Amino acid sequence: MEKNSKKKRRTGSGEEAGTETAGRRLYQMEYSSPIGALTLISDSEALLSLEFEQKRYPFSLPERCQLTVLPGYSGNREGGEGRKMLPAPLLQAARWLDCYFSGKSPDFLPPLKPEGSPFRRRVWEELLRIPCGTTVTYGSIAKKLAEEEGRPHMSAQAVGGAVGHNPIGIIIPCHRVVGADGSLTGFGGGIETKKALLELERAEY
Repeated sequence: MEKNSKKKRRTGSGEEAGTETAGRRLYQMEYSSPIGALTLISDSEALLSLEFEQKRYPFSLPERCQLTVLPGYSGNREGGEGRKMLPAPLLQAARWLDCYFSGKSPDFLPPLKPEGSPFRRRVWEELLRIPCGTTVTYGSIAKKLAEEEGRPHMSAQAVGGAVGHNPIGIIIPCHRVVGADGSLTGFGGGIETKKALLELERAEY
């Protein structure tokens, strides 16, 4: 199924999104996981979005894009023919998720291209450095980034905003960020989903 988007959608911050993907062909696939359906969107080069059924900031399709909706993918149960239909970024993301939900820590990353401000992208890069099975606080990320940039202070709230706008859930592991007291605060996919992911990783928090 293919459709052209006619209306520009906006992010939760009110900023127009998708300028880098305008005019491109995008691909959407639903991945059936133990925590519910996950919606993945990519272009021909990289993964742009991984959304939970519950979402705070839905991915904004760019104007004039061509969106091709592909058949659903049910993890390791999917046959080889179904996998052959997937663009390379979606296939690699699906394989990553297969490995992750089997209880293993993937030793590779699919190509990722999250869209956001330079500050948000810097925070998302830091999230990728959090090892599977561990957690960090918003404050510790803020302190680390401030030190790297030679700044006396950085707001944990600003970091929290960037974490909350992460467009590629699970793979960019925003679920591994917790409150200063270890509480499972603010997660776009819902607190129960965050808890389930941390339990899958056997993380202490």
